[in-house]
Amino acid sequence: MVDFNVVIPARFGSTRLPGKALLDIAGKPMVIRVAEQSAKSGAQQVLIATDHESVMAAAHKHGYEACLTGAHHISGTDRIAEVIDKLAWPDHTIVVNVQGDEPLISPVLIHAVVQHLDTHPECAIATACHPIQDKETMCNPNVVKVILDKQENALYFSRASIPFPRDAQDPDLMRNVAALGHIGIYAYRASFLRIFCKLDPVAIEKIEALEQLRALWYGYKIGVTISAETPHGGVDTERDLHVTRKLYDGQRIMKDKIHGSKS
Repeated sequence: MVDFNVVIPARFGSTRLPGKALLDIAGKPMVIRVAEQSAKSGAQQVLIATDHESVMAAAHKHGYEACLTGAHHISGTDRIAEVIDKLAWPDHTIVVNVQGDEPLISPVLIHAVVQHLDTHPECAIATACHPIQDKETMCNPNVVKVILDKQENALYFSRASIPFPRDAQDPDLMRNVAALGHIGIYAYRASFLRIFCKLDPVAIEKIEALEQLRALWYGYKIGVTISAETPHGGVDTERDLHVTRKLYDGQRIMKDKIHGSKS
């Protein structure tokens, strides 16, 4: 088992779902459900990073560690970088960014990105993707797509349909090229996070609103593990919240647990 920590960035403010981190899911705040799933992954430590005392209080009430971070952070990555410096984690520490609105996150997926980073020392980041099976998903700008090289490192991420079949009438064109949707989970070493957050944002990152493009632009490798299954999405809307609550109420949540992990 590879040693790693999970940090869950949980900003209290949300335009579409105010106070999203504390919304109730089957009797517990959403961020606690995320922490419970993360704890099944085999992580040495699961920590909630937040800008709000009420989220801190909820974490402590349910037995999870929390770190109060600045309210100025633009991204979860910046919030996690503050955590690793506050807690003085060594440079070799592997840290997984599990988003605070992913109460259905698979513990197996968390472990998979850690394993990928550990076995690919040339990569600065490890993340995940899944096959896209339908045209509607491929054309949805809210679904981020990724193109990989032969070593399964990311070549590019986009909200557009990539690769784009110029000659769409050719039925054989896409046969050997999988359309892949990105899964928003990241594993990094603390040393890289300390560097990354000091790098200036770049044009392609701003255009696509995809922070990981900054790493590619500066020449860092992003390794990508391919999940055979399409993961449950995060909670961004009232509809997402309703669906997630139904899944929990029906006890259809992810049950997988990595051997040797916390209960």
